[in-house]
Amino acid sequence: MRTARPPAHLSVEARALWKAIVNEYVITDAAGLAILRTALEARDRAEAARLAIDAEGLTVADRFGQARPHALIACERDARAAFLAGMRALNLDLEPLRDRAGRPPGR
Repeated sequence: MRTARPPAHLSVEARALWKAIVNEYVITDAAGLAILRTALEARDRAEAARLAIDAEGLTVADRFGQARPHALIACERDARAAFLAGMRALNLDLEPLRDRAGRPPGR
């Protein structure tokens, strides 16, 4: 079976994540691939906003010289929420595999 290729417009990191998720969870349906693409686009948007905020600072001066929160803070927050919502919508089984019965170590 041939796996879907990641969209070219995604970042290198997002394309690597696409490949890992598609291969690990065998996502082949159109709806699942569309949700994954949208989630990874949101991840890239959040990362771009974070980089801009890191470069420009958490606050910017308004026309009166008063410090205001950077507008991209809301963009980053919303994009991160969209990424997490997309991951939830994929309904991936994130429970770690256990090689034996009983409680996991450290509990």
